[in-house]
Amino acid sequence: MRGNMGKGKFYMTTAIAYTSGKPHIGNTYEAVLADSIARFKRKEGYEVFFQTGTDEHGQKIEIKAADAGVTPQEYVDRVAGEVKRIWDLMGTSYDKFIRTTDPDHMAQVQKIFKRLYNQGDIYKGHYEGLYCTPCESFWTQSQLVDGKCPDCGGEVKPAKEEAYFFKMSKYADRLIRHINEHPEFIQPVSRKNEMMNNFLLPGLQDLCVSRTSFKWGIPVDFDDRHVVYVWLDALTNYITGIGYDAEGNSTQQYEKLWPADLHLIGKDIIRFHTIYWPIFLMALGEPLPKRIFGHPWLLQGDGKMSKSKGNVMYADDLVNLFGVDAVRYFVLHEMPFENDGVISWELIVERINSELANTLGNLVNRTISMSNKYFGGIVEDKGTAEPVDEELKAVVTAAYGKVCARMEELRVADAMTEIFALFKRCNKYIDETEPWALAKDEAKRARLATVLYNLVEGITIGTSLLEPFMPETAGKIAAQLNASLPGFEECGSFGHYPGKTKVTDKPEILFARLDVKEVVEKVDALFAAGKEEPDAKTGKAQEAEVIDIERKPEITFDDFAKLQFQVGEIISCEEVKKSKKLLCSKVRVGSEVKQIVSGIKAHYSAEEMVGKKVMVLVNLKPATLAGILSEGMLLCAEDAQGNLALVAPEKEMPAGAEIC
Repeated sequence: MRGNMGKGKFYMTTAIAYTSGKPHIGNTYEAVLADSIARFKRKEGYEVFFQTGTDEHGQKIEIKAADAGVTPQEYVDRVAGEVKRIWDLMGTSYDKFIRTTDPDHMAQVQKIFKRLYNQGDIYKGHYEGLYCTPCESFWTQSQLVDGKCPDCGGEVKPAKEEAYFFKMSKYADRLIRHINEHPEFIQPVSRKNEMMNNFLLPGLQDLCVSRTSFKWGIPVDFDDRHVVYVWLDALTNYITGIGYDAEGNSTQQYEKLWPADLHLIGKDIIRFHTIYWPIFLMALGEPLPKRIFGHPWLLQGDGKMSKSKGNVMYADDLVNLFGVDAVRYFVLHEMPFENDGVISWELIVERINSELANTLGNLVNRTISMSNKYFGGIVEDKGTAEPVDEELKAVVTAAYGKVCARMEELRVADAMTEIFALFKRCNKYIDETEPWALAKDEAKRARLATVLYNLVEGITIGTSLLEPFMPETAGKIAAQLNASLPGFEECGSFGHYPGKTKVTDKPEILFARLDVKEVVEKVDALFAAGKEEPDAKTGKAQEAEVIDIERKPEITFDDFAKLQFQVGEIISCEEVKKSKKLLCSKVRVGSEVKQIVSGIKAHYSAEEMVGKKVMVLVNLKPATLAGILSEGMLLCAEDAQGNLALVAPEKEMPAGAEIC
């Protein structure tokens, strides 16, 4: 493949994936989006360095590791391996995969922390505020939304502990000036307005940058009771990964690559990247990144994907059903520039059938088949131009400029639309020229050859533009046309396909049409099989288990009818003081709220109980447990190792629905 050279460096990053669990397709979208930009920049002639990786410290990891019965390091090793596997599966062409447990990163974080402390930007104090464990964020009462975490909507708890703080306000005015003077710094504009109006202009509070309430983090080397708090650890990966040294001994690679040309992140962490990160860099005396783009979310149905909602779609499942490039096409093309996109099994099938199988696949197959049928596969321009040819050529040669303009704005979905407009114009050209009719007249044989050449050339140029987004498909098309794809510098002109080239004898079906009912049946079977994530200890998929338990005496239906089971919704939950086992939940059952004490503290935190729909035995005689009245029972399943799982309705049911 030929391409422009010598345009300079382009350093880009994704946010590093948090190792709390297997990434779903919404998380994976960012890696695919970044990859398409990196591949496009390489074809433009830039020397690209693309970094991604995993964020592996924090209280949430410590808790999950304990629940899994493994060390935090074992836990993050397994999840980081899974993240890397999925990134590789999706063809992500990263140059470095950094982990925040890498020794060189950890050493630099300690140096950075000490330097900021020594120069007076970090000081020791006490934090007293409201803490969200899943987000690992402290909040003030005024920042809460309906009394809950403004980021995830979860419960917050009062917390007080000794901590080190960063003086954010010291650099706030300088950051505001930078944002105003560099309109390209935060994109889209709506994200910039949000940061300015909601955080910077009202005034920044000092930021907690260490914790003492857990141990799974990078120790503060001069005060080992503290570990470095997540954002100072995680954000600095963008410089430690390329050789930054806080003591002034940075590598040549760092001097060459920094500042980053693009940080690509999800809109939910825009605040950390556009406020905290630039201020950290200012304190270190380093240049700020050139552009930070906060992309929207990919939603399943009408909500954000989460395991608690049971609406998670994973990249490997999608690839097994549709193939890598079909999944890449969907997530890239269906995600708007600024608003959230929607993914569903049915919508994927519709797009594959209409765009990939029909517009692209059918075009390539028809063109190669006609070349074989009429000329033994030999493609040659006989120079019999007509006005309709010029119309086709105008669309084909203009596509590169349009695609480049869209990519410069990071409007990847719009860039792909421009490419498929080229393919649609080629399909229209077939209808206009009617090669099958030309083939019936020997006098028009030269004209037929030119028509087929124009089609092959149009497909070749379109495929070159498509390659960064669907590299596997582009390779297949190039192989079938038996020619190298033109470089981007050649896509603005027509006639580069080598004359007298022979295309493949048997064109491959690039994308088969799918039956939506069959796909949905496969999906149902997939989830009915109860697929699990890899085991936390072994990293291997767990086989289905069965358990036999001792049978109790038979009962009659009348015995069973005495038990009243209903769906309940847990509206609040707290730990029972002086008890290692008990949680006290307030459970809404219809219009009534029951207080239920359950011995499940080892398996569920109070925070994750809230919002769950559960199966409740509501007419159990009230009892007092640890001095607290319990008015029912939450039903659980228990495995051979004593692990518990709450029994919940398979589908959404209102609180109070009878279980019969």
